Amino acid sequence: MHITVVGMGYVGLAAAVAFSYIGHHVIGVEKDPQKLKLLQEGESPILEPGIEELLNQCKERLSFTDNTAQAVSDSDIIMIAVGTPPKENGEADLCYVEEAARQAAMGMVSGATYVIVIKSTVPIGTNRRVMHIINKTLAERGVKANVYVASNPEFLRQAMALKDTLYPDRIVVGAETTEAIEALQRLYRPILEQSFIPPLSLPRPEGYSLPPLVTTDPTSAEMIKYAANAFLALKISFINEIAGLCEKVGADVKDVARGIGLDPRIGPRFLQAGLGWGGSCFPKDTAALLAIAAEYGYTMPIIEAARAVNARQRTLVVEKLQSVLKILRGRVIGILGLAFKPGTDDIRESPALDLVRILIERGAHVKVHDPVAMPKVRLTLKELPVDYADDPYTLAEGCDALILATEWETYRNLDLALLARRMNQPVLVDGRNFFDPEQVRRAGFIYMGVGR
Repeated sequence: MHITVVGMGYVGLAAAVAFSYIGHHVIGVEKDPQKLKLLQEGESPILEPGIEELLNQCKERLSFTDNTAQAVSDSDIIMIAVGTPPKENGEADLCYVEEAARQAAMGMVSGATYVIVIKSTVPIGTNRRVMHIINKTLAERGVKANVYVASNPEFLRQAMALKDTLYPDRIVVGAETTEAIEALQRLYRPILEQSFIPPLSLPRPEGYSLPPLVTTDPTSAEMIKYAANAFLALKISFINEIAGLCEKVGADVKDVARGIGLDPRIGPRFLQAGLGWGGSCFPKDTAALLAIAAEYGYTMPIIEAARAVNARQRTLVVEKLQSVLKILRGRVIGILGLAFKPGTDDIRESPALDLVRILIERGAHVKVHDPVAMPKVRLTLKELPVDYADDPYTLAEGCDALILATEWETYRNLDLALLARRMNQPVLVDGRNFFDPEQVRRAGFIYMGVGR
């Protein structure tokens, strides 16, 4: 099939690369000149395992442009995967989705058939809105094309985007026409049947079962995406709330999480207590879900509580620090890890950046380190007085405390005793329960975790 993917962010680029790898011809549309230049040179603008390797492996079937109208004319499927940033009220901003639809309609030709696929996370009713924009644009141009719209939400994890695209646990399609459903069945057939040869760098997971294709109406498909992310965010906030009580009664939240996670009705994933969730999905999607509910006069107290607990985690970690140091003003605090999760350089809604801001507000001097996210952090925090360390040992020099904010595997092999010797006071707040507490204490640290 001939596919156009509009928007080369995490979702769009992973889709473009994966679809070209399984045999489709793909044109990726990217409006940012710097990102477009990198893609045309075979380089990935995002840090994502396996992307760059497949980008070059598939270059005969994968190309990039900034011209949406030109790209779509010969396409069977036009996939919109642009950003939907939050408005001030939490509602998702559809300006990029609507503009992508408008530009796509400008390239459609009479007599051709197109399936518009909404991959972006969008509010309820967006499919109808997109169809209206396309029909209006086609009418203004005097073009009569057969256009169908479908919702195809993504369920990707950053740092595992390609793996989740090639080996999904389900594929959801929301459409009101058999034409749209059949087109997406054809698009995904190699993945549904796992008939492709796995990339050497991304082998098929052992014991992997064929993914189900869930077909439903567009509204339900749109709701599935929001509900899934809200539930995962809720699990993290739940275990963080339990962690707070564990500290009061003397329990260990890691043991509690393991004990409840072995119940198959609960499961072990997303039960890691710590600083809470960040990134591009959970904060934005829970806020959007609340905004949708507000339009209908409906309250969602569980989702509201999940967001409140998540915001509280940052302050609780700072209060742990204050309980030991007593006064934060004038102290030197080092933060290990700045990306919102390991394996990516994405710092959107990162808990670490919240810690930086809170500590500076309380008069502390802040030093930071991250294996890959430092360039983005320098731009984001350029107005704040932050010191950037080239390595963790330089970071520790003269610090009164360290906070582990992102659980990069490279930090597991640190010489903790050397870190402790370089500090004014060897205090470590483990914001991800990443280290072995006894090992840290033997190295000379005062150790504090979350819920233990």
